Amino acid sequence: MHSRKGEWATWAAFFVLFLPLFALPLLVIVAASFAGHWSGAFPSDLTGEHYSAATRGESLQALTTSLLTALGASLVALAAGTWAALAAARLKQRGDGTTRLSRLCGRTLDTLFMLPVAVPSVVVGLAVLVAFSKPPVILNGTSTIVVLAHAILVTAFAYQSVSAAILRLDPAYEQAAASLGARPAYVLWRVKLPLLLPSLTAAAGLCFALSMGELSATMMLYPPDWTPLPVRIYAATDRGATFTGAALAVVLMAATLLVLFAVSRIRTRASYR
Repeated sequence: MHSRKGEWATWAAFFVLFLPLFALPLLVIVAASFAGHWSGAFPSDLTGEHYSAATRGESLQALTTSLLTALGASLVALAAGTWAALAAARLKQRGDGTTRLSRLCGRTLDTLFMLPVAVPSVVVGLAVLVAFSKPPVILNGTSTIVVLAHAILVTAFAYQSVSAAILRLDPAYEQAAASLGARPAYVLWRVKLPLLLPSLTAAAGLCFALSMGELSATMMLYPPDWTPLPVRIYAATDRGATFTGAALAVVLMAATLLVLFAVSRIRTRASYR
């Protein structure tokens, strides 16, 4: 990396690995979204009609549904993941006679919050469907059950991101605030959480992006009046409308990237603070 040959080798490896594996498939999707026909090496009869269908009517409603679902799931996941990460860090740092039990509880929290990503998402969808289709809580057929399933799936990523950020925090800030007479709640709200804000925004962006693309669990749970955009993409390609599905996929990518760009701006400002 510190020599010109090493730099050129790194760039060559980047292009050899990145372009075929990541960039090229996305470029193919973009090209297909403008294609009228594709019988050769390149698309032909380029048209924008697919985007007309992808940005109006049911497709626009599906995009709105995906955005609302991802926003709700991200907020729930961020709140639950942050609370659990703070609790687990506190348990692992205790120095009294219950240290071993506290650390065991902290590791148990780690396991519980990482469990949803250790199993296929369709299993999580089935579990949520079975759990909330009978009294006392019936959510089957509502939008809430979709948001809940997405939140369960992405909370692990918020938990891991915040836990890693807590480990990097300098305890001197909290100790200084406590030595000046600040109560624990004040230290949390005015010292610790502001220091964690860049990591919190990064975790929120990650949760949002993952929720926007979630399909497996959604297919088992969504009601007819709450159809996220990935479901419409799957339905379009399943009935042979591949080019329309490609246009829907591009719209989904664009919306997700715009939100992530906004989150990155917030994260940058939080880092400067």
